[in-house]
Amino acid sequence: MKKLHIFILKSFIGPFIYTFLLAIFLLLMQFLWKYIDDLVGKGLELTLVAKLLFYAAARFVPMALPISILLSSIMTFGNIAEKSELLAIRSAGVSLTRCMLPLFFVVSIITSLSFMFSNYYMPYANLKAGALLYDIRKQKPALNIKEGIFYNELTGYSIKIDKKHENGVDLEGILIYDHNSEKGNDKVIIAEKGKMYLSQNETYFVIALENGHSYYEMDLHQDNKPFQRAYFKEDILRFDLSEFGMKRSSEELYRNHYAMMNNQQLENAIDSIQAKIASKKETYTMQMTEKISVNENLTYNSEEDHPSATFSNQKKIYTQAISQVKFIKSLISSQQRDFKYHREISIKHQVEWHRKLTLAVACLVFFFIGAPLGAIIKKGGFGMPVIVSIGFFISYHIISVTFEKMVKEAEMSTWQGMWIANAILLPIGIYLIIKANSDSPLWRLPSFRR
Repeated sequence: MKKLHIFILKSFIGPFIYTFLLAIFLLLMQFLWKYIDDLVGKGLELTLVAKLLFYAAARFVPMALPISILLSSIMTFGNIAEKSELLAIRSAGVSLTRCMLPLFFVVSIITSLSFMFSNYYMPYANLKAGALLYDIRKQKPALNIKEGIFYNELTGYSIKIDKKHENGVDLEGILIYDHNSEKGNDKVIIAEKGKMYLSQNETYFVIALENGHSYYEMDLHQDNKPFQRAYFKEDILRFDLSEFGMKRSSEELYRNHYAMMNNQQLENAIDSIQAKIASKKETYTMQMTEKISVNENLTYNSEEDHPSATFSNQKKIYTQAISQVKFIKSLISSQQRDFKYHREISIKHQVEWHRKLTLAVACLVFFFIGAPLGAIIKKGGFGMPVIVSIGFFISYHIISVTFEKMVKEAEMSTWQGMWIANAILLPIGIYLIIKANSDSPLWRLPSFRR
């Protein structure tokens, strides 16, 4: 039995490793596709891009583990069944559940590690990746002036060149609009040729112009001198490149985001939000009570009881009453928006708290589906197992996303919406285990008719 367990473990470890790496790679490709416009053309260092991808990959680990366990489980038992090894094992009196037992312990360990990873390391990875991606998205594109196209990334200037030589230095047909005065393109510089290069410390971008002239519009109210024109043989323009450097923002700005917290921090944050909501409700009740009591003081009897009451007094009372009603309406609207905002923030914290657990438990759920399914379909490799795995994972993802959206819209409780995908797939896994263990057909139409 010990040799059998070692054999099954060896058969599982290989497919699990490369399916896990494949899942991480595909999720990274999706990440790059989403943010490709923010990364391309900014002259980012290779180490910076590698660091971003490393943190992004860490964020995908809890999502990649369930699909890799599902696929590797189907491949492991599918290969064993396809080679009739599972038939020989079962002929020796060993049930499928007994064969699954060593992998069950391994997957249980992976489940625990997945939760620990999500709870302790992923908030750190989210913090690093989020701050780094935000800084990259703020950074301006790298200095890359192309022929015949206006380059507008240098603040206050628009530059166009007719021709750039292969050495990347010599230029011909240079046109520069200077609009630093914020009065339009009131200064224009034209040169036949020139050179562009960086200063020695690379803090300035320099354009050395030759044989040109500059045109400068004066104040249009000065009729006697509307513009100036100056000719030059050589001129040098320097542009500050400090704005093109990477400016790192403080990570402390993101630490209060729910994705950057572990479950203990999320619980504290949820309690704090709930206490704030309760305090605001109490304050709101006091304000409403005070305003309603003030409105009650505005009531009065008829002129028969108070002959001194005049039309002007009635008008004044009506005006005060209308003003109070408008104020109360505004107060109610403001409090509703405030309560809705805090409720949404609280729900997002609760969703993140449950997500760490549901993704970890999904590893076990997918193992219960994958192992018996591989024994039933009796196919290994990347053919049928991949198709089946993708089908189950897409179903799981659609259910999760749909009900998570309902949770965030306060249409159902958090624990119901976050756990319903696992609750739906777990009975399917148990059903498959029973069918595979008894070696009975997966679908029996007469039984369903009965």
